This record gives sequence, C-alpha cells and structure tokens, in this order.
Amino acid sequence: MKIDIATPAMLFPAISLLLLAYTNRFLTLATIIRNFADQNWDENTQAQIKNLRLRIQLIKRMQIAGVSSFFLCVVSMLAIYLTYQQVGNWVFAASLVALLYSLWMSVREILISVEALDVHLDGLKKDDSKNR
Repeated sequence: MKIDIATPAMLFPAISLLLLAYTNRFLTLATIIRNFADQNWDENTQAQIKNLRLRIQLIKRMQIAGVSSFFLCVVSMLAIYLTYQQVGNWVFAASLVALLYSLWMSVREILISVEALDVHLDGLKKDDSKNR
C-alpha cells in the first residue's frame, strides 16, 4: 500500500489531543498526591498511594508512547517527502503501533482509576460506620 504525506499528518491533531488529555491526567494525579501530606496514614491511604504509584507509571508510559508515535509520524512524513516510500510506510506502521500501545495503557489506567475510587469509597464507608 502506498500512502502519501497527508496520511501521517492526519494523526497530528489526534495525537496532540491525546497528549493533552494524558498531561491533564498527570497533573490531576500530581495534585492528589501532593494533598496526601495532610492525611493520616491508615490502611486505606496506603492502598490509595500504591494505586497512585501504578497510575503514575502508566501515565508515564502513555506519554512516552504518545510522543514516540508523534515522532515516528514526523519521521514517516520526512521519509515519504524524501521519496523513501517503503521506509515511510514502515515507520508510519510503527507510529500506529506506538499509538495503540499508548491507548492500551490509557485503558489500563482508567480501569485502575476506577479501582482507586472503590478504595476511596471503602474508606468513606469505614469512616461512616465509625461515626454512627
């Protein structure tokens, strides 16, 4: 299959928006982590911290894979521009693989964030039963 220079360029807005979303998730987690200094360190808090560590690592991988995908799209466009069509095709395929990996990490992070909310709700339930 022969692709033209516009094909990798079509991914630029999508990848840019993904990177923005990933950065927002990272900043939100950073704020949550910084607010843990004010809490007492019970079992629930430790479970939340473990969860946050995992989510931060996943977001790091998401961002690296997203940036790699963006980088490979640019390299693909450059190869196609320099008439290295086959190289451009393979590099573009690699950028798609990096994008898929990034999206998979995003799904994993979303699933873990749901678990984090469950841990938080369990802590609220325990606090509620203590207050009765």
